[in-house]
Amino acid sequence: MKFPKDIFLAHTAETTEGALRAHELAEHLRHVAAGAAANAAHFGGEDWARLAGLWHDLGKYRPGFQRYIRECVDGHIEGRTPSPEKTHSAAGALHALAVFERIGGASGKYLARVLAYLIAGHHAGLADWSDSDAHIGLSFRLDKPESNAEYTQALDKAPDEITAAPSALPSLQNIPGGSAGLALWVRMLFSCLVDADFLDTERFMDADKADRRSGAVPLSDMLAVCDAFMTRKAADAPASHVNTLRAGILAECRRAAELPPGVFSLEVPTGGGKTLSSLAFALSHAVRHGKRRVIYAIPYTSIIEQTADVFRQVFAELGEVVVEHHSQAEADEREDTARSRLACENWDAPLIVTTNVQLFESLFAARTSRCRKLHNLVGSVIVLDEAQQLPPEFLQPILDALRLLVTHYGVTVVLCTATQPALGTTHFFGNNLRGLDNIRPIIAKPDALFTQLKRVRVHLPANMHTPTPWPVIAAQIAECDSVLAIVNTRKQARELHRLLPAGTLHLSNRMCGAHKARVIQEIKARLKAKRAGEDIRPLRIVSTSLIEAGVDLDVPVVFRALAGLDSLAQAAGRCNREGLLDGLGEVFLFIPPEAAPVGLMRKAADACISTLHGISGSPLDRALFEPYFRTYYRAIDTDKHRIGDLLTQNAREVSVAFRTAADRFRLIDDADTASVVVRYRAEDDDTVGMLLNTLAKNGPERWLMRQLQRYVVNINDKEFGDLARAKALRPIFPGMFELEADSLYHADVGLLSTEDVFNAAGNVV
Repeated sequence: MKFPKDIFLAHTAETTEGALRAHELAEHLRHVAAGAAANAAHFGGEDWARLAGLWHDLGKYRPGFQRYIRECVDGHIEGRTPSPEKTHSAAGALHALAVFERIGGASGKYLARVLAYLIAGHHAGLADWSDSDAHIGLSFRLDKPESNAEYTQALDKAPDEITAAPSALPSLQNIPGGSAGLALWVRMLFSCLVDADFLDTERFMDADKADRRSGAVPLSDMLAVCDAFMTRKAADAPASHVNTLRAGILAECRRAAELPPGVFSLEVPTGGGKTLSSLAFALSHAVRHGKRRVIYAIPYTSIIEQTADVFRQVFAELGEVVVEHHSQAEADEREDTARSRLACENWDAPLIVTTNVQLFESLFAARTSRCRKLHNLVGSVIVLDEAQQLPPEFLQPILDALRLLVTHYGVTVVLCTATQPALGTTHFFGNNLRGLDNIRPIIAKPDALFTQLKRVRVHLPANMHTPTPWPVIAAQIAECDSVLAIVNTRKQARELHRLLPAGTLHLSNRMCGAHKARVIQEIKARLKAKRAGEDIRPLRIVSTSLIEAGVDLDVPVVFRALAGLDSLAQAAGRCNREGLLDGLGEVFLFIPPEAAPVGLMRKAADACISTLHGISGSPLDRALFEPYFRTYYRAIDTDKHRIGDLLTQNAREVSVAFRTAADRFRLIDDADTASVVVRYRAEDDDTVGMLLNTLAKNGPERWLMRQLQRYVVNINDKEFGDLARAKALRPIFPGMFELEADSLYHADVGLLSTEDVFNAAGNVV
């Protein structure tokens, strides 16, 4: 079908019969303007968002683009346009600068920079305003002759009702948080624009999908179902001291939910039922105070599925109300298509379970897919599970962002942990921390609760500076019938596992997610069978710290290599978790032969030694954690990458280094890693093989790449080079490879190096 020349197109799409449909440009601009304004009304930014929506695709009026979109279904995606004559995102930015300067003079041109960021970045992402060593600034891009040619051509064809100036310029006087809050506010507006753009495009491209977005379950219904579930769970639970205390914790959470929004701490010993109690608080608080959604953020991808599965059990009768969003699920913008753009998450759901990486990198992101969800944080309850795991070298910008969200965007934050970090404002010599003040405890008497929930005895080494050889540690562990040993590195886990008897289980990130999940499932089943007297085999487990965050195990004995005091507490939380032993569980801290790796782990270990020096009481006394965290944070630069400076130092001139800040805000430094898909098979299950066949047949789709993540092991640059030279890898997707040498994936310990060898029994030596 050929469209008349007097119809200006925003998008085209094929019908089921193969004909083309037209999405008229003026209609798209009006709809996006209305949608963006509605999104931004939750924080008072609707005037800015409306203009951004109205002008974001102004460049599509240029003749070159109109010719191109008639030839290419994906022509509206700017990164795929083959020449400068067909780009379209600079025109609206230049129009904003021209209109605002005409109305407001020099100050108006500064105001217009806000719209320039939004419009020029609605495909490519937010840019730095000025040039840097790594990036060409937006100012330079907009000054290029081809950008001005785009504007001139588009303005000549655009209707007056689209290009008309507003009756008055919006103001920067009421930016939430002032100059310190400018960057987050611009990102919020950017989120409002790109989400409205995505959704209007989706309504045209895939009306069925748009319809499926409607009909979210109200939080009030979820609260009623959660309350009923908790009532049934309490009735079915065996009578015990621990379950009585858990019921009391839940009751305190429900009472605290009535308090006004702000920052709360839920400080409960490991095993006290804080996951479900924090959910009950979040839902009750959201319903009581009109919040829009609950976002549950977890430190590690390795345990997100466990928490999401617990929540799905709670809400089983409501259907699929839990959105589980992993950080690895982002599409590569180099492979961007109409289909992949429509699959991006916007968190428009009542309950989100995600990772710290996804949440916090989104708050500092530049990419459209990452920023799209931000406006849906407004008016939410954010639960930070295991809050002590907030990354120390990014702690200051994270706390600054959380403070802005609470103060200006109607967010309630819950710091959920067994070892409450010192996150209030502090003044160290040469190292101040702008913290979260007015943190209200949910548990009225935490000291009494910690005493009542004491289930372990901790044994410290005679000398905190004298290491114990691995064979001695292995001999002590081997004497135990049911024991968990936690070490600091994957290398240590392999070494200790090698020295222990055959049948010892191993957990580390050398294993893919599906492999780890199967081993954890086996451990839980065997622990249950041992308690019932149905399994008399010794159960010995060696793990890295991945087992400490949310993996609910209950063993009678735990060995823990020297690490931070919070790690010792988390390890102890896997010991006598349910309080079923006649006495106390036994936890042994040992000094491994190798010191903790240089960096954060070494500083945490040093802070632990300093805190425990000369104590006479329990090493897990609650009063020790605040001085421990203060000692730890004092030794760290909490804004190592100068994120705060990049976002604020030139804010008064509306000159912000968005792209550079996003590049530096990487909680997981993936610059020197590659993702390797391993063909891990559990018995006759070859799910990974079917997924790889689907990838080869249909190409990358978001759901498929998520499923494949369960079979991924991340490796560093050196390991990648070794495997590549051994011709053990096959590229299957940008940045992702398949391990072709099955012999390099071991059924016990996961991915091997090319230097690993085996003994006669088949064990790695």
